[in-house]
Amino acid sequence: MIIKWRLLSFVLVILPQFLLARGDFSEYFINKTLRIDYLLGGTDQTAEVVIKQLKKEPYYGGSHVNLVEANTKGTYRYQLVDVATDEVIFSRGFCPIFQEWQATEEAKKQKGSFYQVAVCPFPKKICRFIIEQRNWEGVFEPVFKTEIDPDNYFILDEQVPDYEVENLLENGNPKTKVDVVILPEGYTADEMDKFLTDARRMLKALFETQPFKRHQKDFNWYAVKVPSVEAGTDIPGEYIYKNTAFNSHFYTFDTPRYLTTQDMLSIHDAASVVPYDHIYLLVNTDRYGGGGFYNFLSITSVDDPLAEKVFIHEFGHGFAGLADEYYTSGVAYSDYYNLEVEPWEANITTLVNFQSKWAELIDDATPQPTPRIAKYDDVVGLFEGGGYSEKGIYSPVMDCRMKSNGPKGFCPVCQQAIEQVIDWHCK
Repeated sequence: MIIKWRLLSFVLVILPQFLLARGDFSEYFINKTLRIDYLLGGTDQTAEVVIKQLKKEPYYGGSHVNLVEANTKGTYRYQLVDVATDEVIFSRGFCPIFQEWQATEEAKKQKGSFYQVAVCPFPKKICRFIIEQRNWEGVFEPVFKTEIDPDNYFILDEQVPDYEVENLLENGNPKTKVDVVILPEGYTADEMDKFLTDARRMLKALFETQPFKRHQKDFNWYAVKVPSVEAGTDIPGEYIYKNTAFNSHFYTFDTPRYLTTQDMLSIHDAASVVPYDHIYLLVNTDRYGGGGFYNFLSITSVDDPLAEKVFIHEFGHGFAGLADEYYTSGVAYSDYYNLEVEPWEANITTLVNFQSKWAELIDDATPQPTPRIAKYDDVVGLFEGGGYSEKGIYSPVMDCRMKSNGPKGFCPVCQQAIEQVIDWHCK
């Protein structure tokens, strides 16, 4: 399918009634995970999917009530449709690394592919697996579909790895909590104590920040001890390469501070020993960097002086789907948002449908647009600049954790968005 690509933005769409379907969990699923591994590839204009493997895993961390998203976040989504009734029984939005690569110059010249993993409750009946993406106008279009028979003997049912697990925070049944697994990248077997110390330090910083502070009891956090052969991570621009568990690297899209990995196969194999909604990778390096992808992965370095702040920022992306609010830092892509479409992210707007965002939080005395002057430092307004663009995109406050490392935490708009995601997971 040929489409116009860059960042695929949200428009207000009247969803078909079947997308709002709700079913009883036990009618369609058992309390285990169906993991679907696939390659997502193409060019700046195309998208293709190749299935790599299906796996049955012993734990499912998601809600048993909220199975289908009514207002999907993300630039992509995957769905399970019950073949017998044609009812959508599960859906999740997400943001893959592939979408960002498509906005690079490289994607205009050649094909690329990225390893992806979809995680669903394990179905009882034959279902249709569908992957869709938002086009340039913000409307979901199909990329791929296939039928999955839960009795297919090619669905792998292997014993999960024998990794030791440390429960960093345990507050209850996974189906009514947000379950996050932290994995160690570039920690040797002798550095597992350091990994746990680093993980606890990051969680302390997170739960000192609102709204996570008032929702600490809504989370379970698990640390899985996966050793690497060597400490650190790859820094290709300096010809530094390390043999690590999850093959992370700086210089993603040739941006020195952009820290990511494509090894989602190894990551999900390691995460399978616990129930999880989200995966966080801690990288054992003192170099500044990180990355966050909604419903996909968060990753950050641990020993840079700003590591805790980056940890929180990237979780804003990965967990809550918040947009970057900065507009002056260099990135590897251009024309990231269609300015004629309202972005799906809660904390930026193109004014196409601003009433669906934070308009009600702005005081009548605050001018719109709001000048970036000291008078409005602590005010929710309409500040031009955000989403990597100085013009045409607006953000809620002068500064926020999603803009810089200066503020203590998230602005009221971001806090509201995070709480909505927490509530979704905990029903």
